[in-house]
Amino acid sequence: MPKFVAFLRGINVGGHRKVPMSDLRRLCVGITSDPGVRSYIASGNLVFAADGRADQLAAAIADGIKSTFGFDVPVLVLEEATMRAALNSCPFPCDTGKLVHGYFCFATPTLDMAGVDEFKTPTEAVAVAGQTVWLYAPDGIGRSKLAAKMERLIGVAATARNLNTVIQMVAMLDDR
Repeated sequence: MPKFVAFLRGINVGGHRKVPMSDLRRLCVGITSDPGVRSYIASGNLVFAADGRADQLAAAIADGIKSTFGFDVPVLVLEEATMRAALNSCPFPCDTGKLVHGYFCFATPTLDMAGVDEFKTPTEAVAVAGQTVWLYAPDGIGRSKLAAKMERLIGVAATARNLNTVIQMVAMLDDR
């Protein structure tokens, strides 16, 4: 059965849109029939096996969250090969995990390079690889003015994960 990664955008942030991971896993088991659904940290990262297309699975998970929790959550589901390709496309060192963020885009990004240049520091770098935009902020993501503006500059909805999380999601695919 094909394997997938799902990223939920904006759950369990600042006490809003709370989704317990045990409930999310249970919901996903009901959708995928995979009793081995796994989650990683409480920000909405799932690994599962299922039949179906990524877009159909994303819609089913989003509908399930709406029905169960009463609010809309954007859900991005990536096929295993797409997730692995995204990690492999990261041009920054893997040992900089908290300093690199991948913005997984819901559509093809249209990066505003003039805006990027306006906000980035001399040490920051941005790279686009398919539907993933990578940001390297060696002085810290929390201090980066560019990081705060990235989604607007990307031009499409996206959900960000640090490189450590991306690496962990691929490792979870390997464990399946």
